[in-house]
Amino acid sequence: MKAGSSRIIEWLGFWALRACMGFVALILVIVFYDIITKGIGIISWQFLTQPPLDGMTKGGIFPALIGTLFVTIIAGLLAVPLGMGCAIHLNEYARDNGLTRFIRMSIRNLSGVPSIVYGLFGVALFVEAAHFGTSILAAGCTLGLMTLPVTITASEEALKTVPRAYREGALALGATKWQSIWGNVLPYAVPGMLTGAILGISRAAGETAPILFTGAAFFLPDIPNSVFSQFMALPYHLYIMSTQHHNIVLVRPIAYGTALVLIVLVFTLNLAAVIMRYNLRKKGIAHGQ
Repeated sequence: MKAGSSRIIEWLGFWALRACMGFVALILVIVFYDIITKGIGIISWQFLTQPPLDGMTKGGIFPALIGTLFVTIIAGLLAVPLGMGCAIHLNEYARDNGLTRFIRMSIRNLSGVPSIVYGLFGVALFVEAAHFGTSILAAGCTLGLMTLPVTITASEEALKTVPRAYREGALALGATKWQSIWGNVLPYAVPGMLTGAILGISRAAGETAPILFTGAAFFLPDIPNSVFSQFMALPYHLYIMSTQHHNIVLVRPIAYGTALVLIVLVFTLNLAAVIMRYNLRKKGIAHGQ
């Protein structure tokens, strides 16, 4: 009787989880269907390669697309090497003491800080203190800082999955600490480390609040000529089109098209993370064999 009751409870639990998953998937399908059906009609080569025209009621999103790519690249250049280096130090070199635990706790807390707080911090640090001004560089560095906690956490978790025997075996054969990490640990941990970093960067590419204060422009049809120039960005452009434009009804198709391009960009980054992880994991397995 008890075994039968346990099976019924287990069956109900599984179906409850499936129902939750199906409900979430249904919401996602509805949202994607709405954006795709209303935005696909405006997507064209001209829309992707022209600047906004006639008060952003015509034209395309080329400056916003380029600006988003620039700040995303800068964020990646800052977050990936710093995040991975910090994770390697914390997991491989740092002692397990109160200070290390406090640093880990602080990093995890920073992962939950609202993005607008990073935007204000970016203004104080990069725009004012570093004299970058409102620019691509200031916005990219702010997004990089916002991505750092995610990158560090994901990289450290990937390092923890590598068995301790890999390190001990290399050390027993006379390798140095760094040689054991470089030759035996990183080949197996890098797929997970890169996946976490790219997922963090893809999230940063869709953020509006951090770039709102540090460099994004309302209307700037020209392509930025340096990293110290202001720029347009897809998230901020979408925000303006959806809430601040003087004729929201007229520009609504452009807003949907911008949203669709932004979703495709983020999806491409996530897909690149999956493919990169798969290829690197295969190479790691082959290397281990």
